[in-house]
Amino acid sequence: MGKFSRKLQKLHDTAVKQPTAVLVSIIKQYQSEVVTEEHLDELAFLTETLGAKTVYRFTQKMEKPDIKTFVGSGKLEEILAYITHFEVDMVIFDDDLSPSQMRNLENELKVKIYDRSLLILDIFLNRAQTAQAKTQVELARFQYLLPRLTRMWTHLERQRGGTTTRGGSGEKEIETDKRDIRNRISLLKEKLREIVKQGETQRKGRKGIVRVAVVGYTNVGKSTLMNLITKTDILAENKLFATVDSTVRKVVLENVPFLLSDTVGFIRKLPTHLIESFKSTLDEIREADLLVHVVDISHPHFEDHIAVVTQTLNEIKAGDKPVLLVFNKIDLVETMPSEEESMKMTELELEEANYLDFDSLSEAYEKKTGIKPVFMAAASGLNVEGFRTALISEVKKQHRKIYPHYLEDEVVTWTEGEG
Repeated sequence: MGKFSRKLQKLHDTAVKQPTAVLVSIIKQYQSEVVTEEHLDELAFLTETLGAKTVYRFTQKMEKPDIKTFVGSGKLEEILAYITHFEVDMVIFDDDLSPSQMRNLENELKVKIYDRSLLILDIFLNRAQTAQAKTQVELARFQYLLPRLTRMWTHLERQRGGTTTRGGSGEKEIETDKRDIRNRISLLKEKLREIVKQGETQRKGRKGIVRVAVVGYTNVGKSTLMNLITKTDILAENKLFATVDSTVRKVVLENVPFLLSDTVGFIRKLPTHLIESFKSTLDEIREADLLVHVVDISHPHFEDHIAVVTQTLNEIKAGDKPVLLVFNKIDLVETMPSEEESMKMTELELEEANYLDFDSLSEAYEKKTGIKPVFMAAASGLNVEGFRTALISEVKKQHRKIYPHYLEDEVVTWTEGEG
């Protein structure tokens, strides 16, 4: 083998392989296996977003998690046998683990253990771009990790980016790391206070203009919609939490200026520490005059996603805001066939078809919430004009509250330093 070939072989042998993971979830009483699988699908998507590959899923029917190891002893042995045989790098649980459960599981399984919150926190840490978002996520992660710190989860090791280390430092080093983390938490809190002050000053300068916040479950197309309206280039990927940072843009439609902000996507079981740390970012939602709630109508459980977003808005005291409901990605669903098309289908085809009746859905939501939803596909541009018409109508309502004597044909000008 030549020198160049040996060099290529060495590079191949030392290449970092994609970390592998198994997922673990318990099926609680009254919870169907279908719902459990949907939750695990989302967990697998989160795992992929972190950069790991899901190789297997473990489930166990239990009324409540085992207080020591979350799953029963038999299931734990099954997991250990699998990850040992296939040299799996990490085990990810779909629920939060107590500090003692995490320690016990790491001692038993000898690999990195993630629970749902820690997984989300690490994704946020990788995706944060601005100083504020980075500070918020780092603070939330340290606060969550501190009581769960073990020999395999020292903050120094995490900073090195290791995902497959199976050893660790001694107990004395853990105590040193805990002290370092407490000091780091204090510094981050002080830094965040300064950033929040700056943000409050910026928001005060925005008085006198309508503020619109785009909200929704993660990966529903909020950034794509934002790009469509503002003609900017905000990151939009088919990944959970593609955008973590809050983005504010000035928009003028039909002579009416307003501020449009993209916000972090909500998700089932969003970590409490993360919500606490992101309070200043969530102020964009709390202080908004109008919320544009984007829903991925192509998702089989979009109604559950609506419920999660509604619940989160209530938790951050923004549940009473005016809302424009937008059903996005309509190009990915099957709509009701015409009467002529129905005549050509067999009874079995009609029964098995999973059609979505937009008219009935619109009527149901308008009756239930008083909101007439908009149906569109931001990525393909389907019914963009319908959305723009509905948006400007709602913005004008809010604009008249600020300027009661506003005339529709007058030209309104407004400038802001940050553009």
